[in-house]
Amino acid sequence: MFKSVKGKKVNKERVYFPGYIMIKANLIGEIPHIIKSVTNVIGFLGETKGGEPVPLRTSEVNRMLGKVDELTLTTDHIAIPFNSGENVKVIDGPFNGFNGTIEKVNEEKRKIEVMVKIFGRKTPLELSYMQVEKL
Repeated sequence: MFKSVKGKKVNKERVYFPGYIMIKANLIGEIPHIIKSVTNVIGFLGETKGGEPVPLRTSEVNRMLGKVDELTLTTDHIAIPFNSGENVKVIDGPFNGFNGTIEKVNEEKRKIEVMVKIFGRKTPLELSYMQVEKL
């Protein structure tokens, strides 16, 4: 992402999942222990605290990498029923179950920006139209 500072373009990285590191690894043998022993690593996200890590679905990985998944190709010609200011619930992805308010609707990218309260702080999420439903 480029940001203009004093008339000059400055490259600025945007953090989408602050506090998280995504790793592609085969979790066998000593690998989980090595990862957990890295400084400031608390543990893995999983179904239970201290349990086995749960791998991301392929659609979640593609969405995170900015790839076009099959759902957006098939829904390209459908009118999008969301407007700024509407309250929605996230129904897919790592923030499943969170409620938020639509801040922006980007028709070109076919994405919406939803402001979600996470750990008491409002956090913007860029989501596909297929990942939310109206409340």
